[in-house]
Amino acid sequence: MTLTLPTRTTHVLLDLDGTLTDSAPGIVASLRTGFADAGFAVPADDVLRTFVGPPLGASMAGVGLTGADAAAAIAAYRRDFEARGMFDNSVFPGIPEALTELRQAGLTLLVATAKPEHYARQIVEHFGLDTYLTGGLDGVYGANPEAFTEVEGKEVVVERALAGAVALGADATQVVMVGDREHDVHAAAHHGVPTVGVAWGYGGPGELEAAGAAAIARTPGELRKLLTS
Repeated sequence: MTLTLPTRTTHVLLDLDGTLTDSAPGIVASLRTGFADAGFAVPADDVLRTFVGPPLGASMAGVGLTGADAAAAIAAYRRDFEARGMFDNSVFPGIPEALTELRQAGLTLLVATAKPEHYARQIVEHFGLDTYLTGGLDGVYGANPEAFTEVEGKEVVVERALAGAVALGADATQVVMVGDREHDVHAAAHHGVPTVGVAWGYGGPGELEAAGAAAIARTPGELRKLLTS
């Protein structure tokens, strides 16, 4: 079932990778190193690119690594990511302007990402995105770094971010998720929150529509219009 956008949106939960930032270069490079250092065959780059956004455990399972093998590959990836991959990243063009206009329109902005929270906060701060968030870095909700499952990777994050929005005065029926992958749509829908999908991220053709996104924004300018119209 596709959820519809509220008549008036007041609070927005923003995905990070593929929505606010183009993080694929650093993530893919660190994944290559991580797989090799852990002693596993390195998947092709087009496969590694699908890792950007979803919880790592779910992506590892998709290439046949679970349990201790997945944990070893993730640990090796994170070593490289912390050393060099984290900031091989950039803010998508038009995002600062869109966020500025959303704040000027009175919307409360928070980040809800499957990325471990301590990484997400460093990235948000590095690129100055915290200046657009209510509460600054306290408005960044990320995953427990030890959580390798789909549920703990995103649905729990959305639950926490939604609770944070409600604590800031949100009516839960006026909250919208913004993301680029199907797991954003599914995790938000689990809590009754509709999603605006963004077409500039890492989702495959038709992925967001098939997942039940309430609307698709082709540009950051379209995203602003969808959330304020």
